[in-house]
Parts: sequence; C-alpha cells; structure tokens
Amino acid sequence: MSEAWHQLGEPRADGILLIGDHASAYVPNDIDLGIAPALLTTHIAIDIGVAEVAALLVESGVVDAAILGGVSRLVVDLNREEEAPGVLPIASDGHAVPGNALDDAAREARLARFYRPYHDHIAATIAKHPPAMILSLHSFTPSLSAHPGQARPWHVGVLYNEDDRLVATAIAALEAEGLLVGDQQPYSGKALNATMNRHAEANGIPYIGIEMRQDLVGDAAGQALFAERLARMCRKVTLNIGE
Repeated sequence: MSEAWHQLGEPRADGILLIGDHASAYVPNDIDLGIAPALLTTHIAIDIGVAEVAALLVESGVVDAAILGGVSRLVVDLNREEEAPGVLPIASDGHAVPGNALDDAAREARLARFYRPYHDHIAATIAKHPPAMILSLHSFTPSLSAHPGQARPWHVGVLYNEDDRLVATAIAALEAEGLLVGDQQPYSGKALNATMNRHAEANGIPYIGIEMRQDLVGDAAGQALFAERLARMCRKVTLNIGE
C-alpha cells in the first residue's frame, strides 16, 4: 500500500483486475486545494460508489484484485496523460481549484508523489500477473452544475477506445439487467481513456470501461445491486475472451 494507491485482493494471471482511478476523496494534510471542504463529498472530488462496488466485487471472488487511486482526483487526475493540463485540475464543473495553480517544481513534485507510483504499480502488477481482462470502474453525476440542461439519463455507460472486443457482450449483459446503457456515453472513451490506453490497449489486454450513475450507487443497497450486476456481466464477458 502507499498514499498513491490502495489494493484489494490478490492479482492472478488470467484473472480479472479492476482499476478505479477516482475511488478516493482523500487530500493529504500538507496539500491545500483552496476549496470548500464540502466539495470533497461531491463528484468533482471522487467517483462516488466506486470503492464500495470494487470491494464487493473482490469479496465475491469475481474480481481477483482491485487497484484504487489513493487520493482525490482534485489532487491529481490519474486518468489523464501526465503532460495533460487537466492532470492537476485548476477548475472542475464550475468550481475553481486555486491550490493547483503550481509552478513547474511543485507540479513535478505532485506527479512524482502520486501519479507515477500509481501507474508504476499498475504496470508492475500487470507484468507479473497478466490479467485476462481489466475492468475500469468509474461513476458519473446525473447532472452537471456547469451544464444544467444536459440530460444524462443512462444508468451505466460502457467506454472504450480502439479495442472493442468485449463491448457488445458487456452492453448486452447490462441491458439484460434492465439498465439503460450508454454506448460511449456520457462521454467517449475515444477522448477520455488514458489509464486504459496505457495499461490495457498498449499491452493488448481486453478491457471494459464502466461508468455507473452516481445516484444509483450512493448507498449500500445500490452498491450491492450494482456489484451483483457487474459480477454477472464479468462472468458473461470472460466466457467470450479468446473466442
């Protein structure tokens, strides 16, 4: 374990590895983001429900291990390329984050402390225990403060970039659960897929990017239900790997 990442379970070669970039709202005491503390409970700071659903999936045995980001996405956005401006966001959904207006030395220190150890751990885990599949788990807010008129009706989104081997099976499995599924919604994996581009696509590992709607995983009952749905999806998807 480190402050940059937390791991649940034990990875297994040819198993399922879950990655949750935005699973934590933790901000170390020596970092002042300059925001109201209440914002750390909202979607701009954390993917609500991801840590809990990940833990349930590992507990069920369907997922062998989960690697979860250890700090808030406002400290560092782990699902961005290192050189991207948004890796240290200075604003999110209409809220300024003045503590991230850093000089080059401070930016480098932040990346060296959190971003690189997280991605190094994922890379080392995959190299030692190559998974049959990676499940990238995120959640999305049903409404954005900056775009109140933008409808986000989907219960779950399936995201991917170039590798779409598992997409059709995953969408069919989720629709069989009675869910309204967004194919590349509420945004596209073609544009926002940094962690999977780096660790799955670059290594030829099949993956699925899942975006759960946050109001459906905001409490224990919703988290348990979504974990069961994703477990069934994973079982169906893994049957098709290698075919």
